[in-house]
Amino acid sequence: MKSICKLSNAQRIKSNSYIEAKWPVPTKVRAYATTRVGGMSQAPFDCFNLAIHVGDDEQKVIRNRQQLVQELGIKQTPRWLEQTHSTQVIDLDRMEQPFFSDKSPSIIQADASFSAQPGQVCVVMTADCLPILFANKTGSWVAAVHAGWRGLLDGIVQNTIAAYPGDPCELLAWLGPAISQPHFEVGEEVKFLFEQKEPSYSTAFKATGVAKYHGDLYAITRMLLSKYGIDAFGGEFCSFSQPSQFFSYRRDGKTGRIASLIWIESEEQQ
Repeated sequence: MKSICKLSNAQRIKSNSYIEAKWPVPTKVRAYATTRVGGMSQAPFDCFNLAIHVGDDEQKVIRNRQQLVQELGIKQTPRWLEQTHSTQVIDLDRMEQPFFSDKSPSIIQADASFSAQPGQVCVVMTADCLPILFANKTGSWVAAVHAGWRGLLDGIVQNTIAAYPGDPCELLAWLGPAISQPHFEVGEEVKFLFEQKEPSYSTAFKATGVAKYHGDLYAITRMLLSKYGIDAFGGEFCSFSQPSQFFSYRRDGKTGRIASLIWIESEEQQ
């Protein structure tokens, strides 16, 4: 099986604007996370903000999205979702193209999407929540998931895995930039909810004071994926502690969003 480390259009990609997923999937699977570097939005959304809903100048966001498409060599408009911390998963191959646009907010509310169609781009936006990209080992199915703590607790990951038509152990996952444990403080009630769901999740919480804990979204996700026999890669970034690279809602409040996106290249693009 080939790695995706070799890029077919590397000359067009700014290395400081994009993080390429490193995982053992076929080269036809393209998977990236963006950074905040290289766009044209102004503070506090500087610079490569890809979200219209946060209060940024809409025309600048549109131009940032167009830049994304051009630099990554994307042939179809990414399927931007209106994320609501739900457990809703969308089959993009069954959706009509007019429902999606890079020029206006999507009317489709969901927190994950999947596709088996070449060229169809699954994308989620984050600024501390955990983006998870999935691909099967043959490169014929991909998915993108927006997983905050509520989504992880309620089952957004499980619902996405359930949407895969094969054995879950055929899947691989890449964990994109999210807030790391030392900066993700939650109350005792959040820890309790996760322990009710799965007692072993208690190991992902570190006490920091009276009824306060630091939660580890990466650790919880890895434990969850391991139950399905899914190997997880990535997870080495922190949106909070790397302000020059990433937006962080917990750090800054009013801020932009990065994107994590995945698609299957058509044969003519390979």
